[in-house]
Amino acid sequence: MIYTLTLNPAVDYYITVENLKSGTVNRTKTEKIRFGGKGINVSLVLKEFGFESVCLGFVGGFTGDALENHLLQNGINCDFVKVSGNTRINVKLNDTDINATGPDISQEEIHELYKKLNSIKSGDFLILSGSVPKNLPQDIYQSILELLVDKGINFVVDAEGDLLLDTLGYNPFLIKPNHHELGKIFGVEISDFATAITYAKQLQNKGAQNVMVSLGEQGAVLVDQNGNTHTQAAPKGEVISAVGSGDSAVAAFMAEYLRGKDYADCLKTAIAAGSATAFSDGLATKEEIKKLI
Repeated sequence: MIYTLTLNPAVDYYITVENLKSGTVNRTKTEKIRFGGKGINVSLVLKEFGFESVCLGFVGGFTGDALENHLLQNGINCDFVKVSGNTRINVKLNDTDINATGPDISQEEIHELYKKLNSIKSGDFLILSGSVPKNLPQDIYQSILELLVDKGINFVVDAEGDLLLDTLGYNPFLIKPNHHELGKIFGVEISDFATAITYAKQLQNKGAQNVMVSLGEQGAVLVDQNGNTHTQAAPKGEVISAVGSGDSAVAAFMAEYLRGKDYADCLKTAIAAGSATAFSDGLATKEEIKKLI
């Protein structure tokens, strides 16, 4: 089984307002709601590939109920810890993001999550995605991997900076920094495949088995656990929103790997899925991904 962990899911409320004026009543031109979080996005795209997964994390209040109901209606398995506060609402106003902090999480609720994680079995995959909110211990990813490291579980980590670096000693199966995140780790600018491969190998030397680095519209590179390197250009298209592109790439990579495809095919499908999401108003569908492949 595949498990995805989203520590701070959200209800994203997108609105556009023409001629926005402060201190007076404004009317929206458009509005839409999206339920998300990086791990949740991975689960939704895995479903497009026909793979079941279980969403873990914290939800609460009427917003948490709405998010969980949305996932259940889309055939996604949920095993969230229910918390006393409300799942956050992020407001996306025109070109401005107003992101909420999220509910306070108690020590008892953290321990409840650990109990759920401890039920994951050998051979399963756990995908840890996104940043850690301020209301949780900043070393929680490391604590989770320390808890599970001897159970034969395969870890996938999509995070930034120290949050990613602190997991490398646990030999994650896959990590997926983008070129900006990779460059920030080493204090360099990464703008081409060759440089991305050079620094991806350094992360592999620190413990990661497979390192996939996305370079936006250029495509991505992969340094695999067999010592081979792969590059894949991205298809051309009009970018509507890059939100969820990296999550889609992770889901596609894992789906192809679990189908027994080689690493070159895994990378190709990952780029197709990430691009399909970027070219659409929402997450990629299997039809859009197949078309780009």
